[in-house]
Amino acid sequence: MVSQKKERVGEGEALLRKLRRLKIRAAAAGTEDRAQLIALMDDIETVRRKLLRECAQLEEELKLAAVRVNAFNTYARVARVTRSTQRGEH
Repeated sequence: MVSQKKERVGEGEALLRKLRRLKIRAAAAGTEDRAQLIALMDDIETVRRKLLRECAQLEEELKLAAVRVNAFNTYARVARVTRSTQRGEH
């Protein structure tokens, strides 16, 4: 799992750079080269799908992180209450 995360680091940035390059190529092709524009549209759609997939993965990671933070905070609160009741404080 660690190797997957290492591979993914910066993948979004690379996809955004690729999207910019494709956009430049599409602008340079103009409306004359229909075959090239169709190929570029296919490439752009592929990059878009990959970016959406990465967004979904990041959203899941953020949800998991929020759950963990909530659990840590709850654990800390319980530990504080337990310590204060053991000392006789209320």
